Amino acid sequence: MKPNKDLPLIGITPDVSGERSRTTPRPGHKAEPLIVLQERYALAIQEAGAVPLVLPILPAPASMRRAIESLDGLVVSGGNFDINPRLYGEDPIKAMRNILEERTQFELGLIELALKRDMPILGVCGGAQAINVALGGSLYQDIKSQVAGAAQHERGSIKEMGGHAVTIVKGTKLRKIVGRESLEVNTTHHQSVKKLGKGLIVNAAAEDRVVEGIESRKHTFVLGVQWHPEFLVHRDQAQKKIFAAFVSACKSGRR
Repeated sequence: MKPNKDLPLIGITPDVSGERSRTTPRPGHKAEPLIVLQERYALAIQEAGAVPLVLPILPAPASMRRAIESLDGLVVSGGNFDINPRLYGEDPIKAMRNILEERTQFELGLIELALKRDMPILGVCGGAQAINVALGGSLYQDIKSQVAGAAQHERGSIKEMGGHAVTIVKGTKLRKIVGRESLEVNTTHHQSVKKLGKGLIVNAAAEDRVVEGIESRKHTFVLGVQWHPEFLVHRDQAQKKIFAAFVSACKSGRR
C-alpha cells in the first residue's frame, strides 16, 4: 500500500529527562538523557487527520532548517520547566523553577524558522509561552508572586477534567474555531504571558485576567493556548476543533 501523501506531517517538540552538557554520559549509560513525549499529543494530531512526528532535540541550525523544510506544521508542546527570563531581558526571581536551556534554544529556533515560512504553529501551555518569547514578548515568572489577585493556576490533579473557565475574545481566530464565548479548561502552569510579542493578540483570558491564549495577526495560523486541549478532546468537541483547525491550516499551506 502506498503512503497517503495527502496527510500533512506535523512535528512535535518533546521533553527531555535531563539537561545535556559536555559531560553527558556516553550512549547506553544509565544517566543518558531521554527524549519524552506524552502519547496524547500524537493521538490528538493523528485523530485530526495528520501524521505526528516527534522531533529530537538537536539544536544544530542545519538540522533545524532541514526539519522545518520537511514539515507541514509545528506543535510546541508543554513541559515542567521555565524559559530563562534573560531571554526576555529579566533576571530570575526566587520562584523560578527548572530551566532547560537546550530545549528552549531548540524550540525558539524552530519557531523562528517556521514563522519565516508562515508555517502553521500550535503552542500548548509552555509552547504558547515560547511563541510569545520568540516574538519578543515576556512572561510573568511566577503568577502567584507577581500577579495580584490571581487564582490558583496549578491544578494538575484535575487536568483531565478542567479547572477554570476562560473567556474567548470576540473576533479572534480562536473564537471562530471553537464557536463559543467561553471554555472550561485545565490549568497546570505557574507562568503566563506578560508583555505580548510582536504581532500577537490575546484571544483568551481567565477571570483573574491571566492570559490564557494568544494568536498572531501577521501569520496564517499561529495559535497558543495556555491549557492542554489534548487532555480534553474526548470530553469537549471545542477542544478537538483546535487540532482540526490547525491540521486544516497545515493542509492548506502545503507547498
